[in-house]
Amino acid sequence: MPNVQLDKIQAIEYQIENTDMGGDFCYDDDEFDAMLEDIKLCHTLKVEGVVFGVLLPDGSVDKIRTARLVEAAKPMLVTFHRAFDMVKDPFQALEDIISIGNIQRILTSGCERSAYEGLDTLVQLSNRAQGRIIILPGAGISERNVNKIVGAMDAKEVHVGAGGTRESSMEFRNPCCSMGYAVSAPEYALKVTSATKLGGMIQRF
Repeated sequence: MPNVQLDKIQAIEYQIENTDMGGDFCYDDDEFDAMLEDIKLCHTLKVEGVVFGVLLPDGSVDKIRTARLVEAAKPMLVTFHRAFDMVKDPFQALEDIISIGNIQRILTSGCERSAYEGLDTLVQLSNRAQGRIIILPGAGISERNVNKIVGAMDAKEVHVGAGGTRESSMEFRNPCCSMGYAVSAPEYALKVTSATKLGGMIQRF
């Protein structure tokens, strides 16, 4: 669900990821309808772009549903997200996404666990795209590898989490209960963006 505080952000362009569930990217009708409704809300919030991806059971891009989402999103920017990393043939998927039109970026790790591991595929995708669409590398990008990834692809953009943790202010902590999936979940370690990590990568970029 988009954060209603977005209207207070003035200095950066922001795009909202539209993913109806965890797991795969093959959606039933109700889930797809929910995605369309979320895009309507994004229009209301006046965000710059939306990020989504839809696949068919055979591991190919669902061109029909993707085209419907793109049409619903106009004139917002569109990024096809890491559903791309779960396709059967990334090079065919690249052409399918380009053929739909009005999609500016593909967010991908090169179909590997991290962009660093998928760098060879990322370079091939970037070369095949030939400027028709931006190949946006993402997943596991850090201060240690951002220069190599950017240099190999001649990338102008990267997707980073720059994740860190902040200790909860809770003093009493119930050891017998967790609001996460397991008692061992880091209940009192809050995920945040690390300004230090992000600043370090920006300097290297």
